[in-house]
Amino acid sequence: AAMAEPVPAARRAFPALAPLLAARLVREYPGAARIETTIDPRLQRRAEALASRAVKGAGRRLSAAILLADHRNGEVLAEVGAADWTDGTSAGFVDMTQAWRSPGSALKPFVYALAFDDGLAHPETLIEDRPTVFGNWQPQNFDHQFRGTVSLRNALIWSLNIPVVKLAEALGPNRIAQTLRRGGIGLSLAGDSPGLAITLGGVGVTLEGLVNGYAALARGGRGIALSPLPGGARERPAAMFGPVAAWQVGNVLAQNPAPHGARQRALAYKTGTSYGNRDALAVGFDGARVGAVWLGRPDGTPVPGAFGGDLAAPVLFDLFDALPPVALPPPPPQ
Repeated sequence: AAMAEPVPAARRAFPALAPLLAARLVREYPGAARIETTIDPRLQRRAEALASRAVKGAGRRLSAAILLADHRNGEVLAEVGAADWTDGTSAGFVDMTQAWRSPGSALKPFVYALAFDDGLAHPETLIEDRPTVFGNWQPQNFDHQFRGTVSLRNALIWSLNIPVVKLAEALGPNRIAQTLRRGGIGLSLAGDSPGLAITLGGVGVTLEGLVNGYAALARGGRGIALSPLPGGARERPAAMFGPVAAWQVGNVLAQNPAPHGARQRALAYKTGTSYGNRDALAVGFDGARVGAVWLGRPDGTPVPGAFGGDLAAPVLFDLFDALPPVALPPPPPQ
């Protein structure tokens, strides 16, 4: 019988779906004979292929991370911690879904949501985008241009810096930080207390934390602790802000045009690019799922020409293209 058995002619790749997540769960549950997860194998393979494709030909040391979850029940559907977990030159052993990185502009929607919830502003409120000094700090827009009088809707779509810092000054950076933490966005601060620069990426967050926060936006302001374990997700005890404010922000983000070459779909999303082009990010949600993409170098060195809108957003849209479309919810009763 052994002689009649065909002999393999080539090696087969060892199955290694979500290897960094698997390694983390083994550390968290030592001695467990079996650990079941909510990972969808089809979506996981898709996400891993997208991460690998995103860094192909982009030079050495570049990596990528992707996280996709169902914000209705908190289940993590796909988690990619590195573009190639076997590649030492790109620090493939580092799980970039858990690493502290600058979010760039990805935290701006939460400032707007707080301002809307307070009645301080509305999407059609007009604000001045002109050179402004805040103490000893004079922030600039990304393109060093100013638009004059703009609506807050356009200020968020265009990701202008001066309007959001003005809102942050009125709200107070400590309150913004408390709200972010309430939604599951942990913060790594340079000092004891946050400053206004928190709104422009002057703080460390994890990709997992960002997805937690955007899940709260998708859920009407009430967060959920995402989990890769069946039944592991938990509703957060306090809301970040009210459902009307959350819907208003989602409605604005859904008006962001799709990246070049991508198919327009019902996706409320925001991009982020950190100082020195060290991190390129895109985070978004539809009526059922929330996802995020990060590209950069794990060692924190700059990646010339890396912008969230150019690099990360197309990957995010490709990820959601593997899912059946689910419309964003209608406005809640006022």
